Amino acid sequence: MSPNDRKQRVTWAGVFPAVTVQYRDDRSYGIDLEATARVVKRLIADGVSGLVVNGTVGENCSLSRVEKLDVLEAAVAAAAGRVPVLCGIAEYTSAFAIDVGREVRRLGADGIMLMPAMVYSATPFETVHHFRSVATALDLPVMVYNNPPIYRTDVTPEMLAALADVETIVAFKESSGDTRRFTDLVAAVGGRFVLFAGLDDVVLESVLVGAVGWVSGLCNAFPHEAEAMFWLARAGRYDEALAIYRWFLPLLHLDARADLVQCIKLCERLVGRGGELTRPPRLPLDSATRAMVERLMATALATRPALPKISRPAA
Repeated sequence: MSPNDRKQRVTWAGVFPAVTVQYRDDRSYGIDLEATARVVKRLIADGVSGLVVNGTVGENCSLSRVEKLDVLEAAVAAAAGRVPVLCGIAEYTSAFAIDVGREVRRLGADGIMLMPAMVYSATPFETVHHFRSVATALDLPVMVYNNPPIYRTDVTPEMLAALADVETIVAFKESSGDTRRFTDLVAAVGGRFVLFAGLDDVVLESVLVGAVGWVSGLCNAFPHEAEAMFWLARAGRYDEALAIYRWFLPLLHLDARADLVQCIKLCERLVGRGGELTRPPRLPLDSATRAMVERLMATALATRPALPKISRPAA
């Protein structure tokens, strides 16, 4: 399969919510696959461009191998080919990641969002080797995911440039918060990689310097506003995009917190789009943080902006 063929498995543009996994309310912390599928179907009905399951917001590292595959299978079935489904892979070793990746491909994922090997910090050489070994072993397009504030492993533009020869790596999700990374990467390798914003509270800045996609957490609660803001920015309608961004930004900051999963799932619950239960060691928000999120949501819902008409460019 050629690089172009691999890339064409996914329309690498638009808003891809990082889908939350839903648990049963009986405090067993068992996965509710039907509820998770409902979340997926509603996001698709609301017009998102793609989906990422088993990412950070999807609590990847809190799930067993079987559970991860069950979530993916449910999402693929719910999507029914209407939008591409990417599956996060975050395993402790490269061999484990390859093994899961082969199952992910068998179950019909359209691509992979590949995270660094978890738990222990790695040297840049080890991190590059991990991405290279996993990506070359799997016949699926790969989005490299960089989130050093959360994972303590930084994938720099120089490291990504060293992977430019790996044909299966087609996209880069940048969540460091430093939007200069996009410009530095383009300076190093031109348009070799598709650029995705990965941190919600710098999405508009990311689009301005070349991001054509956005893997979003708060899109789970406000998909229409997220889509409108993103596509307005992509169309150069910056004043209109900025107006939505200013309304959205207090909530988008939640995506940059260590407890982002709990915050996002609470936002989902407050708009009736999902449950807030997370699996330990992620615990319910403390009372002060919960009250803060509830205040932000109340303000957002009371001042929800009217959205202008938008059009997406042809695929």
